[in-house]
Amino acid sequence: MTQAVVTRRDGDVFQARMFWLKAARLLDDEGNIVRVGFESGPRGFDDVWVEYDPARAPKDQFGNRFLIERMQCKWHAAGGNYTYRDLTNPQFINAETTSMLQRAYSALQHDRDLGAASRLALVTNHRLHEGDPLGKVLRMKSFALDVEGLFKGTTTRSATFNVRRAWMDHLQVDEGELRALCLCLGLAHTSDSLEMLRDRLDEACRLGGLVRPDPHSSTTIYDGNIFEWVGQRRMTFDRKTLREKCGDEGLLAERAGSSRVYGVKTFEHPFDRLEDRCHDVLNLVPEFDKRFVLDASAWRQTLQPRLAAFLSGLPPGDGRLRLAMDTHVTLAFAAGAVLDTKSGRFVEFLQRSPRPGVWAPNDQATSPSWPSWEFDETVLDPNGQGTACAVSITRDTGPMVRLYANEKLRRLRRLLVARLNVQSSQTAIVSGAHANRLAEALTERLKNDREADAGLLMERIHLFVAAPNAFTLFLGRHVQVLKPVTLYEFDFERERSGSYEPSLSYPEAVSP
Repeated sequence: MTQAVVTRRDGDVFQARMFWLKAARLLDDEGNIVRVGFESGPRGFDDVWVEYDPARAPKDQFGNRFLIERMQCKWHAAGGNYTYRDLTNPQFINAETTSMLQRAYSALQHDRDLGAASRLALVTNHRLHEGDPLGKVLRMKSFALDVEGLFKGTTTRSATFNVRRAWMDHLQVDEGELRALCLCLGLAHTSDSLEMLRDRLDEACRLGGLVRPDPHSSTTIYDGNIFEWVGQRRMTFDRKTLREKCGDEGLLAERAGSSRVYGVKTFEHPFDRLEDRCHDVLNLVPEFDKRFVLDASAWRQTLQPRLAAFLSGLPPGDGRLRLAMDTHVTLAFAAGAVLDTKSGRFVEFLQRSPRPGVWAPNDQATSPSWPSWEFDETVLDPNGQGTACAVSITRDTGPMVRLYANEKLRRLRRLLVARLNVQSSQTAIVSGAHANRLAEALTERLKNDREADAGLLMERIHLFVAAPNAFTLFLGRHVQVLKPVTLYEFDFERERSGSYEPSLSYPEAVSP
């Protein structure tokens, strides 16, 4: 019984923090959110909902704007998974008669009657079961369904056909109605713990001008107050009414003048959309299929030019530029290349994990206790050309880079593995100053290696990076020293090559 109470409480905290992550953005006078709701709206699919400004509403996987985002929050005390059949089982969402899928369809009908395009998302810390048919048609860049893929099979031997038949029978709808639902449906997995969501809430409160949670307490005032407001029948807010309510509750903080944040994305976060936190966002998601660029030539011909135009056109202000990037490694480096050390811009990075906050090159005083580089050099071919540099901060890239080099870079001169003197992890870099220092030290090592032999001054560096985007951006700021250099992307989901593919080169490479 005690564990059941704790689990229910954690589920309420999860829902409340999801609400406040959106509601805090509503208090930004220049934000694109115009209304938020909690435990209100279409019956059953009403945990949290957000209404966007039509002129700046986010876009779905097809590039169409949706005005309403509804979230069904499902928290589990332990790790686990679910299947497409669970979405037809009321017990999956602790209901008696109505399943998650039925609730989503009811919400679709409600919004369609209003003439409002909507997105309906299950937000949970459980994953789709490995091998479930939905896993092959779930677009990880947007957590939406690949509807064309889902509707391909036409016989009982097709797994997707069986999904469609089970869902149509359950909802008692035809294929056209099921397609309409699937176009709006999102299955968003979050790996964030409640503590990580608490840190994210702290950032949202700071940006929204709300009193920040007590850093020494495991709970926050925001975990319970919204449920008290439900009891007062206050569940729907626009910017004015939320500000008034927060003022009455003593939740408004003195604002110290927050900097504008600009975003770039090539994939979608399951619930923390950049448009909710940024003044302007360069959306490159349509250029990708899951994690793969649709056209390899787009790195040079489309993506880099669009990124350069976006960043170069941002107002100079006081010289500071604050970025948030949900992007591939390549574009983090490319952003640094645009904002190089001679650009006159002081670049700050809005880091989401492991702990959210603003990373700047001078955010901490340098410490000798910070993890530093250890280099492992292997000469592969004394008469070869080029260096493969395997940067291993968040994970060890050495083995896969060596394998790739043996198969695809057969005339390569050497492999240089750059590791920190601690175990590879998401927490190996402690701050923006640390990331910047590591970027400078790696650049210096590669520069010195070249200068040690005049014949190697123009050898190409093949750069394979597993690191936070803040580090990669700071490294890209040294592009003039590093080039000629080629970036590589890894097939994390092992859906194509299961290895690396070249992406962007400075200057453009003739061939590896």
